[in-house]
Amino acid sequence: MQVVEKSVEGLSRVYGVTVPAKDLAEKLEARIAEITPTLRIKGFRPGKVPTAHVRRLYGKGLMSEVLEQTLSETTQKVLNDNNVRPASEPDLKPEGDLAEVIEGKADLAYEIAVDVMPEFEPVDLEKLSLTRPVYEPTDKEVDEAVDELAKQNRTYETKTGKTVKAKEGDMVVIDFIGRIDGEAFEGGTANDVELVLGSGQFIPGFEDQLVGAKPESDVTVKVSFPEDYQAENLKGKAAEFETKVKEVKVPVESKPDDAFAERLGVENLEKLRELIKTNLEQQYAGASRFKLKRALLDQLDEKHDFPLPPKMVEAEFASIWSQVQQDKEAGQLPEDDAKKTDEQLETEYRKIAERRVRLGLVLAEIGRINSVQVTDQELMNAMRQEAMRYGASAQQIFDLLRNNPNAQAQIRAPLFEDKVVDLIVEKAKVKDKKVSKDELMKEEDLPAGYGG
Repeated sequence: MQVVEKSVEGLSRVYGVTVPAKDLAEKLEARIAEITPTLRIKGFRPGKVPTAHVRRLYGKGLMSEVLEQTLSETTQKVLNDNNVRPASEPDLKPEGDLAEVIEGKADLAYEIAVDVMPEFEPVDLEKLSLTRPVYEPTDKEVDEAVDELAKQNRTYETKTGKTVKAKEGDMVVIDFIGRIDGEAFEGGTANDVELVLGSGQFIPGFEDQLVGAKPESDVTVKVSFPEDYQAENLKGKAAEFETKVKEVKVPVESKPDDAFAERLGVENLEKLRELIKTNLEQQYAGASRFKLKRALLDQLDEKHDFPLPPKMVEAEFASIWSQVQQDKEAGQLPEDDAKKTDEQLETEYRKIAERRVRLGLVLAEIGRINSVQVTDQELMNAMRQEAMRYGASAQQIFDLLRNNPNAQAQIRAPLFEDKVVDLIVEKAKVKDKKVSKDELMKEEDLPAGYGG
């Protein structure tokens, strides 16, 4: 194998590699010798298939395997011999006609283009000073949360009589048939539907026309589907729904007591309060961690300045810019961004890409120095949690994740980042500061390039 350093520019390296055809031929012969004893070919006894016949039948396929293995092995050797720590996967660019290489008529020649990890020393973690905002839920908040839960779990009681009329907040049980231009349409018919008037469950205008309806009455509801309705064939179409109001039910407030707690599957009201308080504590702890992490990333960004691998920046920017363009086409850009030109947006989002890459490299280096690892069990647990989001398909999704290295890498990355953040918080000087609930939960504008 011959290696030539073709280019050194900043953190970018380009190497030219040539593997002689005779070396590839030797590897091919070794591969043929390896598989021949296992072949079962009609007309030949097991293990007695002539090498020439194997080469004629499988030569090109086996040479493709040899090339793939050779590219991997020689690329790794070039990186090791040149003490290169790649910042991302190297780009391999074959030179010449690969068909001739496969046929054994030409040497394998290719280029390795790779960005190397920048050399930098991470900040001394013990010198970082951070403030963690903290807030504890009050008894009043717990009481309010219990009351709200009771409201959400209210029951409905059927009302009868000539004077009963549905009003907003009541539940109606209805059958309906929807028609457009006199023709019933798919998905427009249903029976025994429970609809709380004013809930916004149905398209605009539908529920309003049922206010005042009596039990066992018929109402023709006339509405138009919104222009942004999910079904293409219904967007903006005027429709009529022949609606039978079968029942009118009024809400019955649930009283927050032991009986209510038992109805929710909890031992008693006091136990329910404890569960709600724990849930609030976890919610506030999550908000506290988010703001602490944000402050931490801000400090790491401020304290590190080093050249960035261009390919990593370009890949990160391409990902961000693709989403920006999708949002722009859908009319979903933030108001401030919508006023800017593409040139202005590109400048700002390139800075975001640079910050994300810088922080990613800093966290990765801190993790490497401190031997932070995501264990197989931690990865497995995270994959199970991800799969559980898909309900009945959870096992199928889990199996797909378990057999997809790229998907596992995407799941492993945030786990690694969280472990590194925990490590930094443990070593840094962290001071707790009591704040109000509003201050803790306030959504603030993120600094340019915030990515975590």
